[in-house]
Amino acid sequence: MTTPNRSFLRDNPSVLWFMGLLGLFTVIVTILSEGMGAGVMSTNMVKILGMTLCLCLIAIAMDVVWGYCGILSLGHFAFFGLGGYAIGMWLMYARTEIVIRDNLAQGAIPATETEVAEAVASQIFGVVGSSDLPLIWTFAGSLPAQLALVVLVPGLLALVFGWLAFRSRVTGVYLSILTQAMTLALSLYLFQNDTGLRGNNGLSGLQNIPGALDVPQAVISVWFFWASALALGLGYVLFAWVVSGKFGSVIRAIRDNEARVRFLGYNVEAYKLFVFTITAVVAGIAGALYYPQAGIINPAQIAPIASIYLAVWVAIGGRGRLYGAVIGAAFVSLLSSWLTGGGAPNIELGPLRIIWTDWWLVLLGLGFVAVTLFFPKGIGGLFDYLVRRQP
Repeated sequence: MTTPNRSFLRDNPSVLWFMGLLGLFTVIVTILSEGMGAGVMSTNMVKILGMTLCLCLIAIAMDVVWGYCGILSLGHFAFFGLGGYAIGMWLMYARTEIVIRDNLAQGAIPATETEVAEAVASQIFGVVGSSDLPLIWTFAGSLPAQLALVVLVPGLLALVFGWLAFRSRVTGVYLSILTQAMTLALSLYLFQNDTGLRGNNGLSGLQNIPGALDVPQAVISVWFFWASALALGLGYVLFAWVVSGKFGSVIRAIRDNEARVRFLGYNVEAYKLFVFTITAVVAGIAGALYYPQAGIINPAQIAPIASIYLAVWVAIGGRGRLYGAVIGAAFVSLLSSWLTGGGAPNIELGPLRIIWTDWWLVLLGLGFVAVTLFFPKGIGGLFDYLVRRQP
């Protein structure tokens, strides 16, 4: 528990280390980038690193809700996807509107606003056989409104779901199943064409930023990398503050013995609901930064398996340690990109041929089992052990 005569940074030395390393990493990538530096690092690599930082941010959120509060949520990637859809709607609508206006301006008669709106709707939803703009796209042309939805939609969904689940005192594996069911229901719903989000086609072309269509992707990739690094740094400080002091002690006590904490007079449901909601909001922000760098979002990317992967990342990195979640997410994400992106050579073992694009998930599963059996505290736990061995 934090005492009045001790500072937050003194109680959390990892914050300064993490911010220093993150700042150094950001400077190095910028210097080596193709858009603003020496051109040693390709635009695609900068995007991969930016997306990895976003995955590290949602991994921290997952670590807080699971590693610190004891809620094994298998649905936090749903909030990640909702944040991506919210910002993706503006990116796709605004970019399409600019293109439509440029094309209609070449006509002899100026187009009316109604004609522009109809043309935009036809362009976006023609792929699903519709020419009408769905109701949920009412504010798609407003960046402030969509940025608000990035926070509000995941936050409200988590608030309602958490209130219903926690007030019923659903815990343990049953709560995990409920969160997974929520994610599955959302994914299946988004697969339908009449949801207003283009069904299986999803939202595409998100890498094209309205108002900056003439800016090279090499420069835009660095912009998003900076934004991702800033969000990760602020998220780390926020959650380090949340899990420290009395509040952090209470949620760790809830993780270890919920019944005893309730007996001591604490409103356990309120603590769990706050943690569940704030981590969902941060997950939505991470998704809003991730998918413009990926360029596309569709329902398959927020299927329940994605949330399971998220739990695996945190377990490998070491749950109950914020930097452990970052290590796990970064390690698995970059290793996955290397193995499935053609960077790793295939292995010939006589009649057996290991093609990493097919064997990657097997390797991930074996790694998770090995960490669970031999290194239950994850990579972060090994780091703690090495530091404590120093005189």
